[in-house]
Amino acid sequence: MKNNKKTAYILNDKARDMSYAKSSVEVMAVATIDHIREFHMEFEEYRPTPLWSLEALSKELQVKKILVKDESHRFGLNAFKVLGGAYAVGKYLADRLGIDIEEVTFEKLQSAEVKKQLGDITFVTATDGNHGRGIAWAAKHLGQKSVIFMPKGTAEERLRNIKNEGAEASITDMNYDDAVRHALKYAEAHNGVLIQDSAWDGYEQIPTWIMQGYATVVDEIVLQIKEEGHEKPTHVFLQAGVGSFAGGVLGFLVSYYGEDYPTAIVVEPDKAACIYKSAKVGDGKPYAVTGEMQTIMAGLACGEPSIVSWSILRDYADAYVACPDNLAALGMRILGNPLSGDPRIVSGESGAIGMGLLYALEKDQQLAALKEAVGIDDNSVVLIISTEGDTDAAGYRKVVWEGAYGNE
Repeated sequence: MKNNKKTAYILNDKARDMSYAKSSVEVMAVATIDHIREFHMEFEEYRPTPLWSLEALSKELQVKKILVKDESHRFGLNAFKVLGGAYAVGKYLADRLGIDIEEVTFEKLQSAEVKKQLGDITFVTATDGNHGRGIAWAAKHLGQKSVIFMPKGTAEERLRNIKNEGAEASITDMNYDDAVRHALKYAEAHNGVLIQDSAWDGYEQIPTWIMQGYATVVDEIVLQIKEEGHEKPTHVFLQAGVGSFAGGVLGFLVSYYGEDYPTAIVVEPDKAACIYKSAKVGDGKPYAVTGEMQTIMAGLACGEPSIVSWSILRDYADAYVACPDNLAALGMRILGNPLSGDPRIVSGESGAIGMGLLYALEKDQQLAALKEAVGIDDNSVVLIISTEGDTDAAGYRKVVWEGAYGNE
C-alpha cells in the first residue's frame, strides 16, 4: 500500500516518564465513572454496545488481536455522543434540584414534579450532528426544549435526525468553532443553558461532565474484556475533534491501569488537527487550527482544543497523528467488508479513522518508523473504538460504494 497523501505525526517522549509533572486524571477516577455508567443503565434504551474481536484481520495485519467497540448500537442513535450529553443534562438538573446525581434517577428527572419545580429550560449547543442529536434526545425525554446550531456543510440527514428528536435546529454558514460561539451568544441572550463538549477559560464544568459521560464507553470495554476473556489492550487508537472523547477515554485508562495503561495514539483529520498542532508547538499550551477544515470526518472537524481534555492528552498520549481523508475511507471499507469469519461493522468517517491508520501502519512503508516507535507488532492487542455508524447514509455509500477518497 502507498499512502499518497502525507500522514504526519509527533511522538511524546514524556508520556511514559512518570516523574514528569502530570495533569490530574482524578475527574476520570474509576469509582466516578462506575457511578455514571449506573446512571446510564437507568435508561430503558441502555445496552452495552458490542466489543468485536476481528480474528481474521488480526492475522492479516500481523497483530495478536484487534478489538473494536461498535457504538453504532448506542440507544438507537447510531453514535456514542448521547452518553456525554445525557449525563451533562442530568447532572445540571440534579444540581438545580440540590440533589446529588448519584441519588436521583433518570425516571425522577422525567417526572411532572421535577418539571414543575424547574420550569421550562432550553438547552443549546453547536454540533456536526451526533452531539446535538444526543442533546435533543435527552431534552425530549426530560420534557425540555433544545436549540441546535450546525456548521456549514453539515449533511441534511444529520439535520433531519436532530429535528426528529424535537429540537429546533439549523445549519449555519459558520465553521464548527464559530457555531459554538454563536450558540453561546444565543444561550446568553435567551436564558438558555449551553451544553458543549468544548471547554475554555470560564466554561469548564459542563464539558467535564460530558467527558465523564463519554467514559461509559471504556468502562464497558474493561468489563467486557474481563468477561469475554480478552487480554488487556497494549494499544488504543483515539480519534479527536476538540479532544473530549479522547481525553475522557485516556484519562479513565490511566486511572484504571495506572502506569501500565495502553500505548495511546491520538488520531485527527489533517485539515483539523488542533491536538497535533498543539503537541508540535510543544510549549504545553493548546493551539487552534482555523479556516474551513474541509474533511469527510465531520465529527472531528474542530479547530480549538478543549482545555479540560488537552492537559490529559498532552501528558499521557504517546503519539499524535494527522491523517488524510483517504485513511478514514479505507477504515470504513475494511470494517464494512470484513474477512471471512469477522463481523461486519458499519462505521462512519469519524469512527473508522483508527482502523484506517492501523492498516496503513502495517501496509505502508512510509509509516514504518511510526509503527516501530509505538511498538505495534505480533504481540499487540489493539483497541479501536468505532464511535459512529452511518449517521450520513448517503455519504457512507459515496465512500464505500463509489470509492470516494480512496487510495488511488
